[in-house]
Amino acid sequence: MITLTPQAIRELRLLLEAKRAAPASGLRLLVDRGGCAGMQYGMKIDDPAAGDEVIETDGVRVLVDPESLRFLRNVTVDYTDDLSDTGFKIVNPDASRSCGCGTSFEPADAAAPAAGE
Repeated sequence: MITLTPQAIRELRLLLEAKRAAPASGLRLLVDRGGCAGMQYGMKIDDPAAGDEVIETDGVRVLVDPESLRFLRNVTVDYTDDLSDTGFKIVNPDASRSCGCGTSFEPADAAAPAAGE
């Protein structure tokens, strides 16, 4: 299950409104091979595609393709607004390690094939 914090819900709602996104649009979360820890997160505002998992919380949507979903099943999406770092953050309890930038991680099952393989 993918969870959004109240801050993430509020900021995602504001972002979707600012971009005048279509009603079905949401925050797409994806995972690709790369980054300093082996796998990296990606995010963008997008429309749902065939096969996507669509998670709706308090009127906002998160979209995840089937390949990325296996790496994101237990994540929490948060939003931070700190002096040195602002934006959406993914907290992944299933990652065995994460890099300092917070966009790259190593899955607990490092032998798992990468998304898209």
